[in-house]
Amino acid sequence: MPQPESPASRPSPITYLASAPKLFLDWLFLGSDASQPATTPNNATAHIMLRLSALSALAAVVVQLQLLVAAVNAGGSELTEEEKTQATWNSFVSNILSFAIVVGPAALLVAYVRKNPSLIAGPSVVMSAARTCILGSSEVRSSSSSLSGAAADSTSGEKKAGASKGDVESGSGGEAPSPTLLAQAMRVSVYVLGLQGSYLTWGVLQEQIMTQSYGTAPDGSDIHFKNSQYLVFINRVLALCVAFAMCRFTPQPPHNVPLYPYSFPSISNVMSSWCQYEALKFVSFPTQVLAKASKIIPVMLMGKVVQGKTYPPYEYACAALLSVGVAMFMFARAEEQGKLDSIDPAPTSTAGILLLLGYMVFDSFTSNYQAHLFKQHSMSSYQMMFGVNMFSCFFTLFSLLQQGTFFDCVQFTLMYPKFMFHGILLSLCSATGQVFIFKTLSDYGALVFAIIMTTRQVISIVLSAVIFGHSFATQALLGIFIVFVAMFGRIYLRTQNKK
Repeated sequence: MPQPESPASRPSPITYLASAPKLFLDWLFLGSDASQPATTPNNATAHIMLRLSALSALAAVVVQLQLLVAAVNAGGSELTEEEKTQATWNSFVSNILSFAIVVGPAALLVAYVRKNPSLIAGPSVVMSAARTCILGSSEVRSSSSSLSGAAADSTSGEKKAGASKGDVESGSGGEAPSPTLLAQAMRVSVYVLGLQGSYLTWGVLQEQIMTQSYGTAPDGSDIHFKNSQYLVFINRVLALCVAFAMCRFTPQPPHNVPLYPYSFPSISNVMSSWCQYEALKFVSFPTQVLAKASKIIPVMLMGKVVQGKTYPPYEYACAALLSVGVAMFMFARAEEQGKLDSIDPAPTSTAGILLLLGYMVFDSFTSNYQAHLFKQHSMSSYQMMFGVNMFSCFFTLFSLLQQGTFFDCVQFTLMYPKFMFHGILLSLCSATGQVFIFKTLSDYGALVFAIIMTTRQVISIVLSAVIFGHSFATQALLGIFIVFVAMFGRIYLRTQNKK
């Protein structure tokens, strides 16, 4: 006679909840009976496609609900400060849910397939693409070599990969000779000038596109293009094409890393841009200046979290000194131009502070995680550029389709060739800037990149003053002096420590 089950041996509700993801994935991949898995790849694929279709339908319902909520929130033309804050948080939650619809199931899919790689062992193009995205070529080679008993060949191939990376792109891998200080200074100068030229031109073109009239409406009003997210999309598309061409027609190291890690900096980049633009609605001009000037220290702190980096005390002192100098310079220039008097003196709200913190967290994570990928997997800057922009194209396209504005933007592009020409120029500047961004991250890391991006506005204004003979106030000159003392002090101290 069977013994009754004791209460102590029964699984608790927490145990049932903990096993829910596994049960869901068993249902998703193996069918209704997890103990009887599909015996052929075709049956497994059929199970997966059927259930993913059901998930897609559920996601479509959620998207429609989000659009309905957004339409209700946008009902009034004039919003109070409380309504504006609530609309911003609604938009934030909407963005998070939008990513969760895609990223949540994808993360579960990746985790499950990596534990059960035989699910994507078929010879089809789809299965091959899935293996490249989820497993990476190194894991696929390792798996196949273990089955054929050729593990030694796989090990030698990994060694050759590391050596070829050192040949293709010095500074990211291999035991290449350390360049001289003059050579490093020349290379950094090229990167700084490349970033300055591309992004200064990009900023001018973006402002021109967003403010210029491209035609006249039937009621006599000017026709403007107002969808900045579509501009981001076409920038990413052209950058993806440039990266693909460079990876295809120039020598590159073997690419062994799976593609899915590139989605992490892509998502954080999208969220940092959103937080930055939204924060401008809730913070005063002085708060904006302080936030832009103090980006270096969050990058250092995030480097400790993401990469496990430790910085000596002089690095933090130089970063703080650099932030003070940039802030002094920008405040002096704003006062000369009358910006401090003309701006609405409304105080910075709590929502603005939280959005600025979100911007700093996401922005510092993006550069540090990309530097972490460079260090861990030794890919080239063009391979990184391709992977990040591939996911950025997908996420921005998904957002445009969700908002229902993608086809309207495409129609606008086809109707106005002048806008198409401006968009191509803007995308070329963005792609050029991305080349220098990834080169800087690959060769020098996230901290040097943050220093360049923080000081580039000071450098551009100083160069303009030298060329056109402009003068500076005493406070601005003091800020410039502090900036250069901090930069050259950091270089000197790093050189002394290496000795």
